[in-house]
Amino acid sequence: MNQISYKELNKLLDGNKNFVNGTPTAKNMCLETLRKYAFHQEPYACVLSCSDSRVVPEIIFDCGIGELFVVRVAGITAGPNVVESIEYAVKKLHVPLLILLGHDDCGVMKYANDHYPEITEDFQSILKCVYPVLDGSEYIACNNKFAKKHTEWVEKYLLENSKIVSSAVEKDELYIAKCHFHHDTGLVSII
Repeated sequence: MNQISYKELNKLLDGNKNFVNGTPTAKNMCLETLRKYAFHQEPYACVLSCSDSRVVPEIIFDCGIGELFVVRVAGITAGPNVVESIEYAVKKLHVPLLILLGHDDCGVMKYANDHYPEITEDFQSILKCVYPVLDGSEYIACNNKFAKKHTEWVEKYLLENSKIVSSAVEKDELYIAKCHFHHDTGLVSII
């Protein structure tokens, strides 16, 4: 991990401690800040997060306008639009850090666990993105453990299917941090 990625990751983990302690410090959450970034953006990290309403990266990392490029999708599933959104952050915005943020009690993991290996009429593309983690496996009793395995799979998928991401990692221009958000404590841990 390069020094810039290390600094940015620590900044986010410190911000998470502020969130947990109830002492947020983000000050750039006003119209004045938005106007400052009206015609450009300079995020220092990209966060791939679940769409779950309890998982809001800007709040749990104590960040404001312009700090994070957030991609949210159910179950942090990595379909083409999601991959290209991450690639945009890496190639065009030059973010040095990509956070893959799974979380406790993920509904997608529950649904997949309950229906594997069937591809249901609903949520087909989501299941196709999650089932590789279960492929050939039995039911993973703990959905939180499943979510962590899926986060690891998403990193592998990105490195194998995105030349932009894999090249940036190879050149030490990007660090991928696999993280998990715990609802009981509010803490983000590195997997």
